[in-house]
Amino acid sequence: MYTGTGARTGGPAGRGGLRIVRLANFVTPTSGGLRTALDRLGRGYLAAGHEPVLVVPGATASDRRTEQGRVVTLPGPMLPGTGGYRVLADRRRVARLLDELAPDRIEVSDRTTLRWTGEWARRARVPSVMVSHETADGVLRTWGMPPALAARAADRLNRRTAWAFARVVCTTEWAEREFVRIGARNVVRAPLGVDLD
Repeated sequence: MYTGTGARTGGPAGRGGLRIVRLANFVTPTSGGLRTALDRLGRGYLAAGHEPVLVVPGATASDRRTEQGRVVTLPGPMLPGTGGYRVLADRRRVARLLDELAPDRIEVSDRTTLRWTGEWARRARVPSVMVSHETADGVLRTWGMPPALAARAADRLNRRTAWAFARVVCTTEWAEREFVRIGARNVVRAPLGVDLD
């Protein structure tokens, strides 16, 4: 998926490929589309000679090697009313982990709670991608915000997102529409077609 600018031909000396750190919230062992997409992208990165590291929230901390690469789980609180989803709420801990991992690229699959990692990437001079699977105003409306207020708040969030990330990758025209509305120029539409066979 990584479609950012400034691609290097390899990682730091002594390491082949790029270390691509992927961060996602709202992923559980039994969740659906996003979990599947992350798994397949990780496998693809590995097959291409890169070093994918997926960082997700869970009930307890863990660090394991899988068929999609390294998966680091950090403890995160469960969000009420979401069916068991957790979030990476401890920004300091996530920032420390990013510093330790020293990524060549970061890829973020969360429009709201992990948006700050784009600014971390800018400061660290690490090319970054925000993958937009949904709309920010849709998320805000789900949280009970009135539609007109949600649209205005989404525009503010999306301007900041477009500024912070090298690329915003929208998986649908529906998700892309919010960024077109604010005139963002670093948006790419890339549908996530996953061939499970």
